[in-house]
Amino acid sequence: MAPITDKTLPAGERLPSWFRQDLPDMDKIRSMQKKFRNSGLHTVCESALCPNMGKCWGEGVATFMILGEMCTRACRFCAVKAGMPMAVDPNEPGEVAAAAKDLGLRYVVITSVARDDLEDEGVGHFVRTIHAVREQNPEIKIEVLIPDFSNNPASLKKLVEAGPEVVSHNIETVRRLSADVRPQADHGRSLDVLRNFKRLDPSVLTKSSFMVGLGETDQEIFELMRELADTGCDILTVGQYLAPTRLKRHVRVRRFVHPEMFALYKAKGLALGFKHVMSAPLVRSSYIAEQGYRECLGEMVNG
Repeated sequence: MAPITDKTLPAGERLPSWFRQDLPDMDKIRSMQKKFRNSGLHTVCESALCPNMGKCWGEGVATFMILGEMCTRACRFCAVKAGMPMAVDPNEPGEVAAAAKDLGLRYVVITSVARDDLEDEGVGHFVRTIHAVREQNPEIKIEVLIPDFSNNPASLKKLVEAGPEVVSHNIETVRRLSADVRPQADHGRSLDVLRNFKRLDPSVLTKSSFMVGLGETDQEIFELMRELADTGCDILTVGQYLAPTRLKRHVRVRRFVHPEMFALYKAKGLALGFKHVMSAPLVRSSYIAEQGYRECLGEMVNG
């Protein structure tokens, strides 16, 4: 199927009109920034240059990024720095828990850089962070957005046993482009990670996300959605890829997909059996994450 009025972006041309957003609450953003600076914590909102930072921070929502801000992988779509990471901070789990309490969060998303340098690739730190957050915030709901942990069964089991409400692992792009866009990952392995979480605990909600505009076709997108649905994945988010820089290592945007096509992706996803699909140009994997969780439970977000 041909895309509906897709656009390309020559150098110097503005983004399509549908990327416009209302001005955020700058007082709330400055307050959030101050709290994070004082704690020394990192957010993926800033490290990944998320276009929704103003909107989410304006609503008091943020995604914590643990295990430092230096990634051992160099995905070609990502703004997070790649290189040799620093030592893991043993105090970080408690600091995340304290910040979540201070911010009054009822739903927290915890993600990380990839840490292939660690023996357990960081899963133990995830588990400690989950336990620390729950200890200080007993009613809070937790979503983890994880690297693939090499699909190690013992690592996946430890994470499931820690009891997050949602486990998210992003597939990022279609099979044909995967090796070029994220060379240190593997398309089949990511699908297996999602599939294995369901095998370990069918009740855990699983989630994945991918970008469009990297050079894929709509037919490849529909095939990717079928692959994800076949793993038992519950929640799907789809958004427009935006190159974080003009550096050669970052993939260029090949097309801007019209909002009508995003609506079609959502309809296709729901027809495939996903319990919740969020699909729009500015959607990112952690964007309004609580909504997907609540919808899967048949609840209203404010219910």
